[in-house]
Amino acid sequence: MSFSNDGPSNPQKPETRLVTSGRDTKGQRGFVNPAVFHGSTVLYPTAEDLHAHRAEFTYGRHGSPTTRALQDVLMSLEGPQCAGVGLVPSGLAAISTTLLSVLKAGDHLLVTDNVYRPSRNFCNGMLARYGVEVTYFDPLIGAAIEKLFKPNTKAVLVEAPGSQSFEMTDIPAIAAVAHARDALVIDDNTWATALFHRSLDQGVDISMQAATKYIGGHSDIMFGTISANAKAWPLIAEGIRLLGVCAGPDDVFLALRGVRTLSVRLAQHYRSGLEMARWLAGRPEVLQVLHPAIESHPGHAIWKRDFTGASGLFSIVLKPVPQQAVDTLLNTVKLFGMGFSWGGFESLIIPFDCNEYRTATKWSPGGPTLRLHIGLENVDDLKADLERGFAALRATA
Repeated sequence: MSFSNDGPSNPQKPETRLVTSGRDTKGQRGFVNPAVFHGSTVLYPTAEDLHAHRAEFTYGRHGSPTTRALQDVLMSLEGPQCAGVGLVPSGLAAISTTLLSVLKAGDHLLVTDNVYRPSRNFCNGMLARYGVEVTYFDPLIGAAIEKLFKPNTKAVLVEAPGSQSFEMTDIPAIAAVAHARDALVIDDNTWATALFHRSLDQGVDISMQAATKYIGGHSDIMFGTISANAKAWPLIAEGIRLLGVCAGPDDVFLALRGVRTLSVRLAQHYRSGLEMARWLAGRPEVLQVLHPAIESHPGHAIWKRDFTGASGLFSIVLKPVPQQAVDTLLNTVKLFGMGFSWGGFESLIIPFDCNEYRTATKWSPGGPTLRLHIGLENVDDLKADLERGFAALRATA
């Protein structure tokens, strides 16, 4: 499902646009929320209309008033550079649809080494089988990425910060190099969302999100979005149409419901995450906190320049202890659930090891690593929960 809007940019603040965009109470007969349209067939009033495909909506897969409402909100949030938004069934579907839309056999793709691992799996699997060459690069490379370009380089895939190791890539510097060579820049913007990082304003051509995370906000949907500028949008719109991807109406409704409260939820995740990160930085069990909003983070200056906030996701490096001690911590905490994904109201914790897949950089953090998502619980309760976990870790170590 895709939708573009050529109207003027909205001067209202993002918090207001999240609440007001995509709403037509008169058209909705007074109701605040749009109806959820379940349907495939759209009927035409006359044969002439049918032959000309003359209708606002032509088929369920191509969109409905429900999808239009969500796309309107997302376009408003992305800013004036956004020429269209596609809705797909998952974050990985956003990645795969985007890459299939802009690449062909014989092309070369540059990918940051800290990319979301399923993105890497797609590149190494399907893109390789389709004859697309992939080169991974150091996320800290900046403008020096120029040396990796080839005559057939068509796109660069970035992610800032990386969703496990949290290096900060200088996206504007990379975009300047890429555009000088007529290559597209693709950004996985799930961590900050367009609320805290308007990547299309910074030279990115296509900004993707796993809306499963913060846009949904309640751990109850799988969803993805693809936002593109005027140069890239025709490619994305065609790719969505040819691949036949679409999002179900109930998931669209849940994403629309979630996005209305994105500003207040993400603000709380930001505050709580930062407080927890600073608290953890002072813990004797912790070697390092990987959070770009912390002043000690190597990428803090880039984060401060390019972002207006942070989410609740970050990682920590523990001082060296046996794996059994780490597992004891994981088994002791109660408020931090062990599970993949993030962006919901609940706090999560998982161990990870980038050595399993890194190819362009060496991952040597100095101790076991844990990724945390700070949810909407009270931070004092979360600290007490981790206190119990750390006590169990020390007793086991």
